[in-house]
Amino acid sequence: MKTKSILICGVGGQGILTASDLLSDVLLLAGFQVKKSEVHGMSQRGGDVISTVRYGDEVFSPLPALNETDYILAFEKLEALRNINYLSRKGIMLVNDFAWQPLPVASGLEKYPADIEAQLRKLAAEVVLIPATRLAVELGNEKASNVILIGLLASRMEIDRPLWLDVIIKKVPPRFKDLNLKAFETGFNFRP
Repeated sequence: MKTKSILICGVGGQGILTASDLLSDVLLLAGFQVKKSEVHGMSQRGGDVISTVRYGDEVFSPLPALNETDYILAFEKLEALRNINYLSRKGIMLVNDFAWQPLPVASGLEKYPADIEAQLRKLAAEVVLIPATRLAVELGNEKASNVILIGLLASRMEIDRPLWLDVIIKKVPPRFKDLNLKAFETGFNFRP
């Protein structure tokens, strides 16, 4: 199998690294070779966080080249736009319909772009917007938005659903198991 690439991006505190760990574990259980990378500078202060996961029969690097990523799973809209140069021509962008004001915007020095969705639709083969943060709040915990996004990604991949559920049950603390299983199903069954 040709190596495939997934880029997960957002801001610190959104559960990006947990989502990346879940994805990597599922892919390993599915029998693929997997390589992962993480970039998180000022992540605990709302800075950007990026994780890449590459998988296939033989993977030589955890980092995709520009225009090589099959999926971008964006936890925040501006971060989706900032990373779109990694998306391949046939790539799919799955985006949380959530806006986080970076420091220059919060301090009034810059304005948050108003047309991000339109720009994404011009540049990506397919864009799916999901209100993952709102849906997670409705489930009872905003932090479950990462698993909602993983569920949406899983609905697009050809990996058996029970593998995803097994990994979630094993990786999340027992007291959050039911919440995360509901979050996964919410994302998996989401239709725009």
